[in-house]
Order: sequence, then structure tokens, then C-alpha cells
Amino acid sequence: MTRAATGLLAAAAWGLGLGLLAAAIAPEAFAADFGHERASHDARQVAQWVVESADNQAGENRLLPFAILDKKDARVFVFNAAGHLLGAAPALLGLGRGDIALPGIGARELSAIPPKHRVTQAGRFVSEIGADSHGQDVLWLDYEGALAMHRVIATNPKERRLHRLATPTPLDNRISWGCINLPVKFYERVVQPAFTGTKGIVYVMPESRPPREFFASGAATH
Repeated sequence: MTRAATGLLAAAAWGLGLGLLAAAIAPEAFAADFGHERASHDARQVAQWVVESADNQAGENRLLPFAILDKKDARVFVFNAAGHLLGAAPALLGLGRGDIALPGIGARELSAIPPKHRVTQAGRFVSEIGADSHGQDVLWLDYEGALAMHRVIATNPKERRLHRLATPTPLDNRISWGCINLPVKFYERVVQPAFTGTKGIVYVMPESRPPREFFASGAATH
């Protein structure tokens, strides 16, 4: 069976569950590979769907590297184009709970954004490396919305961002203005090489809706 045909079947069967899909097409060659990395059931389902449906494309007729942010678990997983895990790490997220950012929030001064609106927007983002306003390289998910994945910013000691990344639970990982803060070594050794010289897809999993429903509905695409 061709990869395109497999993708059509995968998309159609998403709502029926990946178990039925696997029985229908036996996709051993198209399995997302987490290796020995810990991951939630939802994150594994999203990764498997991406690989089986070949969703990690951006109109260029080629597969692209992709990343998945599991907001509930505050973890990022980065994969190559074939769905093999390149690395995983904890992440710091927006202080506010929710999946939808305010319209035009990227143009606001940070000081004008109340805590409840400091949300890490959920969705499917065609992403690429670029520079921020300070000339630092970041992985832009939504340039207009000022949503990026970047090295952890630890300039305010009171926020204890490095400590938050090091704790074993996601309970204290909500602190940013919305951007996704990553350990410096992970960003430079995994994210930066994976997305340099190519576009990629970043899937930010929702916390208010089932990921299966969210991504299958098409509402997640940006």
C-alpha cells in the first residue's frame, strides 16, 4: 500500500481509534518511535496519527521534522521526518490555562497582558527557525502571535525557571508569557539541528479538548 493511501485511511479512521486503523493497514513501517522515553497515551496517539497520516507536510510534497508539546505533561518531543524520536525534555508554558490566545496578543506589550491571558496557544503550526527581537534564534510557531519555542529565559531569579524545569512533575511549569521555554542544551542539541534549513510542524496539544477531536476537526491548523 502506498504512503498516500495509508495517509487517507489514517485520516478517515482517526475518530474510530488507532487500534482499528492498525488492524486495517498493518502500519509497522509507519509507527511513531518513542524509544524508551516516557510519554502520555495522548501524546503517543498524536505522534502515531502524524506518522500514519503523513500529516507532517507543508505543501511541499515531502515529510518534515515535527515536534509535539504535551501541555498537560509539560513535555516536548522532537521527531525526524520518519517519526523517530530525536529527543524529549520538560518545557515551561504560559501561566494562563486554556488553548486559545487573544486576537492580536502578539502586538501587545508584555506588561499589558494579564496572567489569565498568558496562554500557550494549542494547534498545528508550520514552524521554522528565525530571530526574535533581541537577535536570538528561536523556533517560530506563530510570528504574528509572538509564539515561539526557545531556550529558557532565566533572567528573573524570582521565577525560578531552571528549578521548575528540573522538578519531576508539571505542576510548577506554568510561568511564561505564552512561549515555550526549553532547557538550553535540549534546544541547541535537538530542536535547533532538527529545524535548521527546513520548515517543520509543531503540534501543541490542547488541554481543554481531546487531542483526537481537536486535530481531526481541522480547527488546530494555523
